[in-house]
Amino acid sequence: MKKKIHPEYHEAKIVCACGNTVVTRSTKKEIRLEICSNCHPYYTGKQKLIDTAGMVEKFRKRYGNKKSSE
Repeated sequence: MKKKIHPEYHEAKIVCACGNTVVTRSTKKEIRLEICSNCHPYYTGKQKLIDTAGMVEKFRKRYGNKKSSE
């Protein structure tokens, strides 16, 4: 390896807005996140699918009651 071309690699503290903290290694000493796996709705199971435009009902109305012609 060439000398003096690699960045410093040290322990890094990753802090989320929810307060979750993780210690890992990185070239930065501290990393701040807005959302992590502990507070993200997809990973916590609290995700709600909201159909604001009524697209699901429109699809079901248009194609939901048709029988397949097999």
